[in-house]
Amino acid sequence: MENSLEEKVKQSIKTLRDKEARIYFLVQDTKGNAKASVRYIYQMAKTLKDNGYNPIILHEKQDYAGVIAWLDEEYMELPHKSIEGQNLEISPEDFIVIPEIFGYVMEQVKQLPCAKIVLTQSYAYMLETLQPGQSWSQFGFMKCITTNGKQKEYIEKVMRNCSIDIVEPYITESFEPKSLPPMPIIGIHTKEQSDAVNIIKTFYLKFPQYRWFTFRDLRGLSEREFANSLKDCFLSVWIDNESGFGTFPLESMKCNVPVIGKVPNLVPDWINEDNGVWITDQTLTADVIADFIQNWLEDNIKPEVYEEMKKTSEKYSDKQKFESTVVSLFENYLNTRADAFEQQITKTEE
Repeated sequence: MENSLEEKVKQSIKTLRDKEARIYFLVQDTKGNAKASVRYIYQMAKTLKDNGYNPIILHEKQDYAGVIAWLDEEYMELPHKSIEGQNLEISPEDFIVIPEIFGYVMEQVKQLPCAKIVLTQSYAYMLETLQPGQSWSQFGFMKCITTNGKQKEYIEKVMRNCSIDIVEPYITESFEPKSLPPMPIIGIHTKEQSDAVNIIKTFYLKFPQYRWFTFRDLRGLSEREFANSLKDCFLSVWIDNESGFGTFPLESMKCNVPVIGKVPNLVPDWINEDNGVWITDQTLTADVIADFIQNWLEDNIKPEVYEEMKKTSEKYSDKQKFESTVVSLFENYLNTRADAFEQQITKTEE
C-alpha cells in the first residue's frame, strides 16, 4: 500500500474511532404532514447527535418542508443536507442509511465508497422500487435495521445476504392518560382515508341511535395535537393491513384508550387477545364499534383490558432503552468498519 493511501486509511480509522464519521439518514419529504416512520428516523439521528456522533438528515429536494410543523423544534436543529444541487462529501468511513422505499436511490449510490444500510419500517414497500430479481446486496447494502422480530423474519427470507438488526420504536411522553373522563369521541386512524369514510358512514346508517357519538379522523395533526385529541377519546379504531409495526394502537393504549383494530397481514409482536378488540373481517368494524359502545355505556368493559393495555404500552415507552439500542448499534457499526480498515493495513504490510 502506498504511504499516502495508508495514511488516508489510518485517518479513516481515527475518524471512525472518534465518532466523527458522517451518518447520513435519507428521509421522505412529508410536506409538513406527520408520519411515524419519519419521526423514528429523526429520533435515531437526535439520539446519535446527543451521544457525540455525527448524523446528518439527507433529503432529496432543496425545498424540503422539514418536520417543524409537527415535531419539536429541536429536531430541525439537526444538520440537514439536500441531494439536489449539491456535491455531497462521501468518504469511505461514512455511512448512508436509506429507507426501503428509496430502492431507486440505492442504485444511484451503488458506487459510493461508504457503508450502506437499509432501514425497513414497512416490509410491504421493500420491493416496490426494485426491479424483479434485484436485491439490496447488489447495490452494496449488506445491513438492515428494522423495527420488530416479525419483520426481521420476513426480510431474512427475502433478502438472504443481509444481516438484520432490530431497533424497536418508542412511544413518546406526549402520550399519557387524561385525568378527566373520556368524551363520546371515537378516534379513527386508517392507512386509506376511504376506509375511515366507509366505516363512519356504515356505522351511522346501521346504528342511528348512536349518532351522538362523534368520529375524529386523526390525520394531519402535530404530535402534540394528535396526542391531545387522542386523550379525549373513549375508543380508537385502527385499519392498516400493510403495517409493519403499528404505533397508533400503542399510542392509544398509552393514553388508556381501548383499540378496535383489523389484524394486519404481518401480525406484530405486541398484539394479544387481551389488549384490544382484534378483528379479521373489516366489514364487521361498525358492528364491533356498536357492541363496544353498548358495553361502555353500561360500564361493562373488563378492567383486565385496561391493565393489559398498560402492560403492552409500557414495553414500548422506554426512551432510555431505545437510545441505548441505537447508540450500541452504531457504535458496533463504526468499530466493525474501523477493524476492517485495520485488517486491510495489516494484510498489505504482510
